Amino acid sequence: MTDPFADLDRQLKPYRGEFPSFRRLPADGLARAEVTGLVERMAAAEEGRWRDGFASGAVYHGDAEHVAFLSRVYAAQSQSNPLHPDLWPSATKFEAEIVAMTAGMLGAGAADGPEIAGTVSSGGTESILLAMKTYRDFARERRGIAEPEIVAPVTAHAAFDKAARYFDMKLVRVPVDAGFRADLDALAAAVTGQTAVIVGSAPGFPHGVIDPIPQIAELAASRGVGCHVDACLGGFILPWARKLGYPVPPFDFTLPGVSSMSADTHKYGYAAKGSSVVLYRGKDLRKYQYYTVADWPGGLYSSPTFAGSRPGALSAACWAAMVSIGESGYTEAARRILATGAVVRDGIAAIDGLRVLGDPLWVIAFGTSGDLDVYQVMENMSQRGWSLNGLQRPPAVHIAITLRHTRPGVAGRFLAHLADSVAQVRANPGVHTGMAPVYGMAATLPDGTVRDLLTAYLDLTFEV
Repeated sequence: MTDPFADLDRQLKPYRGEFPSFRRLPADGLARAEVTGLVERMAAAEEGRWRDGFASGAVYHGDAEHVAFLSRVYAAQSQSNPLHPDLWPSATKFEAEIVAMTAGMLGAGAADGPEIAGTVSSGGTESILLAMKTYRDFARERRGIAEPEIVAPVTAHAAFDKAARYFDMKLVRVPVDAGFRADLDALAAAVTGQTAVIVGSAPGFPHGVIDPIPQIAELAASRGVGCHVDACLGGFILPWARKLGYPVPPFDFTLPGVSSMSADTHKYGYAAKGSSVVLYRGKDLRKYQYYTVADWPGGLYSSPTFAGSRPGALSAACWAAMVSIGESGYTEAARRILATGAVVRDGIAAIDGLRVLGDPLWVIAFGTSGDLDVYQVMENMSQRGWSLNGLQRPPAVHIAITLRHTRPGVAGRFLAHLADSVAQVRANPGVHTGMAPVYGMAATLPDGTVRDLLTAYLDLTFEV
């Protein structure tokens, strides 16, 4: 078999020959002005695509004043480490308030609302892993389950697969319905005496649709198991979408059966990359997330998340983003994103040969009809500067609308380029370039072979 990633080497390593490479430490360090110059040149080369709205997700705010504001906060707290609260009590303050503000947004705000506890993590994947580790340990200690299981729709984030592998849990994947929402009958049938937690997404990453969270939460409560709602994408959009009148069903802690949630502050919370929040219904559940060692010669050790030392500056920047934007700012941002999402969704549906999957609000997936190759459509969009997300089972592509796309002319440019890309595929049948053949190959190979190919791809990214 030929190497499917050979043609991608140039795309992955565009700076070869343009910037100096360091395979060993330089004998004498470079002057700081030279180093900053190199970094700034690379940043400038990469800035145009995301700043001009050519990326799906990735950069969710990106306004120059906002970036400068977060950078100033980060610089002021660059030495902060939450592992040492005696030196940086500000880190404790920032993280406690981030958790409290996020919880208040997701159902803990009412005077008679539930007690919600949580922690700040490094991102959505860590939030999900922390929650699954928590349910594993809770199930073992409190329910006597030796081999706890996770039940999740096939559309739930791949982080649940990672959690199952890392924590030696069985992940039971169940199908979705025609609208790409979790199949409730299949979920109910998959729950057994070994089930520790049932998962729902609000919305799911692939197709941007919200699982039937009220029914999932009710099922979990009736079976005495946990219910985790992955709101990494939607946690900072859906509360304001409901306020704006969009048809958003209950999905948060206002549902008694919801026992934990994950929400990404570094997405639509507009914090700097590297922050998320995981929340629990009560401290009694959260304590199973913690790791403590009482008999280590190095002293008493306790860690709330996977990391020991952590960048307190990221939490400071997250806190700064949240308190500077406020409810009115998040509501206005959601209004702009949802309005643009509707334009993009309707525009995609109007292009002959394309079909929107499910009923999304702002994360919009589309496939093709007939023998039109959606992956080649994606590759043609890439040639026009766009960075979109390829999906599979079924073959599709999605775009996650951000504030960058709400700027004048961006949505229209996307739809025009998409129509041209579809026409280009029709005019050149059988042409497969870039990532298109990789995705096509993945659909025909055994999972083990695909994993080997992805491992080779990761190896390639770490080569100088």
